[in-house]
Amino acid sequence: MGMLSAGGWLFTRRPEFGRLPQGQRLARVQASPHYKNGQFQNLVPVQVMNEESGENRFAAMAKFLFGDKSELSLQEPMLSQKTDLKALDKDKDAVVWLGHSSFFLQLGGQRILIDPVFSDYASPVFFINKAFPGSNIYTAADMPGIDVLAISHDHWDHLDYPTVMALKPKIKNIVCPLGVGEYFEQWGFDLSIIHEEDWDTEIRLADDFSVHILPSQHFSGRFLRRNPTLWCGMAFVTPVRKVYYTGDGGYGEHFKAIGQKFGGFDLMLGENGQYNMAWHAIHMLPEETAQAAVDVGAKLLLPAHGGKFALSRHPWQEPYRRLTEASQDKDYKLLTPAIGELVHIDSKQRRPFDAWWEKMA
Repeated sequence: MGMLSAGGWLFTRRPEFGRLPQGQRLARVQASPHYKNGQFQNLVPVQVMNEESGENRFAAMAKFLFGDKSELSLQEPMLSQKTDLKALDKDKDAVVWLGHSSFFLQLGGQRILIDPVFSDYASPVFFINKAFPGSNIYTAADMPGIDVLAISHDHWDHLDYPTVMALKPKIKNIVCPLGVGEYFEQWGFDLSIIHEEDWDTEIRLADDFSVHILPSQHFSGRFLRRNPTLWCGMAFVTPVRKVYYTGDGGYGEHFKAIGQKFGGFDLMLGENGQYNMAWHAIHMLPEETAQAAVDVGAKLLLPAHGGKFALSRHPWQEPYRRLTEASQDKDYKLLTPAIGELVHIDSKQRRPFDAWWEKMA
């Protein structure tokens, strides 16, 4: 038993687990108005796991680890169209979905990489959260120089140590919420490129380019400690365009507040997938994703958080089907590119996308 305990302790000391905020960073964390009773809090108190839904956290975990996933995952390789990111005209505003919540975004001459996960597993072990076959078509080697690495929170399916370390020589700036910078400092990144802030804070990286750290309704933690770092959505703003990334999180009044603050967005990258009524407060249903796009005043909606990992119990195509239906009567336009397919934010160059999820079992 002692050897097992020692082995478990050593396992959790691997660098990918990261370390908790300390020193001056911890002082900043503790000074945040959103940090109370030793952890970060949402704007509105919510339960991460609602056991009134009929499923407690232990039953949910057992299903997650050992349940039948035959309908939850692809049975054949994912359809994709791999765009050469290095060959893109940097002055053209465009986005490429890289799977799950990973995006390559070009905006105002800036190359932005959002929550990149290029590993085969979104977990610290090889047998949990395996990527769908064919969904992992990009590697760090495919990336050009990255002006901004944007990380929304510290969960394994958004902050991936092997990916970040492979990208390290290409990253000019890192933008993240409070506390998350501790991981990057531990992993050897220069403090001068780490920009971490609280909700409703603007990070101005150039005269004509800002990233805003915005509220989301979620939680954080890479192991046993709950909510030691902040989670967020982000707005990327230039004089001519605004793009909003929801990050992970449940539906709430913060979307309307964000819409009012920014006066609408050209594009919303919106969480859509890995939902369950047991954790409804911290992950949106597709119909709520549609409403969030309305609330923030998005002209375009591109779904995130699906198509790569089975983290919930819904069939893998379901989020796309439900969001398509929910978007029928909305003012925004729903964009559904396959992984790797180039999307021009400028409507003059944009083309329609088909229902690729209906072409696979």
